[in-house]
Amino acid sequence: MARKPIETPNGPFEATWESLLEHRPPQWYVDGKFGIFIHWGPYCVPAFGNEWYPRQMYLQGTPEFEHHLKTYGPHKEFGYKDFIPRFRAQRFSAEAWAEIFAKSGARFVVPVAEHHDGFAMYDSSFSQWCATRMGPKRDVLGELAEAVRAQGMVFGASTHRAEHWWFMNGGMAFDSDVQDPRYADFYGPAKPDSVQPNQVFLEDWLARTCEIVDKYRTQLIWFDWWIEQPVFKPYLRRFAAYLYNRGWEWDLGVAINYKNDAYPPGTAVWDIERGGLSSMHPFFWQTDTAVARNSWGYVDGMDYKTPTHIIGDLVDIVSKNGALLLNVGPRADGTIPQEDQRILRSIGSWLRVNGEAIYGTRPWRVYGEGPTQVLEGHFTDTKRAGYTGQDVRFTSRGRSLLYAILLGWPGEIATVRSLGADLRLCERPVREVRLLGCRHRLEWERRPEGLRVRLPAKPPCDHAYALKITL
Repeated sequence: MARKPIETPNGPFEATWESLLEHRPPQWYVDGKFGIFIHWGPYCVPAFGNEWYPRQMYLQGTPEFEHHLKTYGPHKEFGYKDFIPRFRAQRFSAEAWAEIFAKSGARFVVPVAEHHDGFAMYDSSFSQWCATRMGPKRDVLGELAEAVRAQGMVFGASTHRAEHWWFMNGGMAFDSDVQDPRYADFYGPAKPDSVQPNQVFLEDWLARTCEIVDKYRTQLIWFDWWIEQPVFKPYLRRFAAYLYNRGWEWDLGVAINYKNDAYPPGTAVWDIERGGLSSMHPFFWQTDTAVARNSWGYVDGMDYKTPTHIIGDLVDIVSKNGALLLNVGPRADGTIPQEDQRILRSIGSWLRVNGEAIYGTRPWRVYGEGPTQVLEGHFTDTKRAGYTGQDVRFTSRGRSLLYAILLGWPGEIATVRSLGADLRLCERPVREVRLLGCRHRLEWERRPEGLRVRLPAKPPCDHAYALKITL
């Protein structure tokens, strides 16, 4: 547990909402738009269900509970802790991972430092249950931090420690190793989720989170949903002041991700899980989602999305003032599955052609046009229809450059209706229209019904197609 109270470092920020409203998302983040999330831990060993296996395996009647009994035996004899020696990461290479992420076009990387299961993937001074002492017996977070920065990307981390208050409580309902006092420092507290955390747990949560910041100089800290509990509020303020003042001290831009209403708007960066927004948002925000629909961590039988689906979401999110944090799930041996890599290579190939329509851009007067409805909120990103050639999203660069990104190939003619000749949205004349990735000049005409552009016979790339419009 926490050894001494955490004090706010010297700097311009105080642990008040009014002071924290003065913080702004850093330039690398607002310009970068695209990052990689990594869920990797002992839950990858059983590779069953999803990354919540450590909870579900103790909930009687679940598929995970039955699978565990059948495959590993009674929970008192083989519990979640017993997966850790099998989590060896013998083929893990931080340099190889970082190279894959850089080639995907990612600008920042956010591995999970600690998931709900309580196993720290870093060199924790608060627990023996960490990757430097057990399992891989390596400082996974430290190795990744060095490799990611060597590739020119920004390094962050997520901590889901708050949920550990209750995450393993299923094991309290029957004879299991969760009740064994020898493992209380790993499985505990295992309280009901209806009970608010006590001060000892909250101070420990703050100390562990600040240790991650100080040891690895993380520029982005991602929090999951349960920190929105009322008792966390003063600790969220204290942590934000801690991180923001550390960023000021180190001259590094830093940010916090939160869900729901854990932080007031403008004090940190709002995050939507596996979803998006139906319209533009005034504050810079983020979607976190995964290459697979069914799990964040690796399991047998990953249900993968297509690169077209993911790139469509990336473009839609950026047009609405957001960023995309895309998760991959490595295997227990430390290898990234080939399909994850293939998806990342496809995104990287697309960004090498169209990146100027994404990186460093800002929203335009409207986010876009077209028939496809984007549902708003968490867990909606697989509920939309496929984008069409009439779905267009806009980004801009200064006053003179506008990008109209076609989310499907429209055929011979593309019509951008928001650029009609009646000048309702764009009073400036169109001077030039190019298609990124195409060397040929395009024929175009601005009519009342929209800007009509004659496209080449073949698309210059896959997935989405960016018109660069000079005003």
